[in-house]
Amino acid sequence: MVVGFDYGSSNCAMGILQQNTVSLVPLEQGKHYLPSTLYALHNSLISDLVAQNLSGNDQTAYRTSRAGILKSAQFARNDLDLEIAESGVFVGQQAIEEYISMPEEGYFVKSPKSFFGAIGLKPEQIAFFEDIASAMIVELKRRAEQHLGRTLTHTVIGRPVNFQAVGGEESNRQAIDILTTAARRAGFKEVEFLFEPLAAGIDFESNLQHDQKVLVVDIGGGTSDCSLVQMGPSFRDNTDRSGDFMAHTGKRIGGNDLDIALAFHKLMPTCGLGGEFKSGLPLPHQIFWQACKINDIQMQSDFYSSAFGRELVTMLRDVKEANKLARLQVIHENKMTHQFVRQAELAKIALSEVSEYSADLSFVEVQLMQQINITELEESVNSSLSQITHLAQQAITDAGVQPDAIYLTGGSAQSPLLKQALREALGNIPMLNGDNFGSVTAGLTKWAERIYR
Repeated sequence: MVVGFDYGSSNCAMGILQQNTVSLVPLEQGKHYLPSTLYALHNSLISDLVAQNLSGNDQTAYRTSRAGILKSAQFARNDLDLEIAESGVFVGQQAIEEYISMPEEGYFVKSPKSFFGAIGLKPEQIAFFEDIASAMIVELKRRAEQHLGRTLTHTVIGRPVNFQAVGGEESNRQAIDILTTAARRAGFKEVEFLFEPLAAGIDFESNLQHDQKVLVVDIGGGTSDCSLVQMGPSFRDNTDRSGDFMAHTGKRIGGNDLDIALAFHKLMPTCGLGGEFKSGLPLPHQIFWQACKINDIQMQSDFYSSAFGRELVTMLRDVKEANKLARLQVIHENKMTHQFVRQAELAKIALSEVSEYSADLSFVEVQLMQQINITELEESVNSSLSQITHLAQQAITDAGVQPDAIYLTGGSAQSPLLKQALREALGNIPMLNGDNFGSVTAGLTKWAERIYR
């Protein structure tokens, strides 16, 4: 069976084509998007998981190449009292939860794809990244096959134009080799790749009647990418689309950063941000950032640590408005940071249609609400929006031509504030909307059906 596979920096998703319609496959508790995270109780268990899913000559060769680490895995399994059916490896949201509960133990990696193109990697480091990618793909493939009741054999995986800002084609080849090896070890017989910006624009391109220079602006949860691409009848039948890219820019900033900024600036004051100690010294901003930065595992680990819990108790004795800081203690003790930032996200969404929104924080304290208006939202996310518009400007400058159209896709690409910022920065270039969330996966799926059928 053919599948499109978005192995993203922030999230992973898989899609299949049924009756000419792309359907996303549930990968985690009924959800279609799984965070790109992995946690192992011991790093050797990652390689052990890969070995358990290989067979025949592949398994023999792999076990020979990983003899040392697989021996360590047996000791780790004994020390951890793992049952035969337990791998000791977790992916997605479960990986995040396991890491936060035991931050000083095990091995955690977030957005592993971001490292695959790193320059200067030693052979053993490349081998370990192959194992990380293999373990993740093994688990996602298993879940998808369990849901579909069929074996996945062919895939197209999305790839950025450049895996690293430096390193060029050498970095790209290294990353592609890692992903190809991982996908084959996970059981895929055929593996191909397609540029993510092009995947996002495939639906748009299929309806073009004449060639256009299109600026694809893809704003995901954790990253933003802007690519100026040649699209249309003269290009869409090309099997190699690398020559159709005129320029590309990207940065690790996305919709999650907008939510976090709003949560910090407009919701955290209810928990003491901006307050003072009795001595007159201000409360440190860092503790409130740690609570809000749900996309930074180290900050979340610091916030939820026992040491910070003790520090909060001390602060509560010395702060002027102890009732407010006590709310931060509630968040800390009950692991509510995701719920907290979710209220900022809901406010961001609502303020695209209304001028004022009341964020419900009653899960922290009964009847606690916080009013946010559109002006306050704009002030909170202005810095993030400026960074995104700069990416778009830089892509146009690098290409040396003006786009005929701007194609917006990604979860936050439909924000009225973003569109306004882009218009102010780029002028009145026609803007077209794509699928907010599934466009990359849908494009990969359609391309997979095209090249494998």
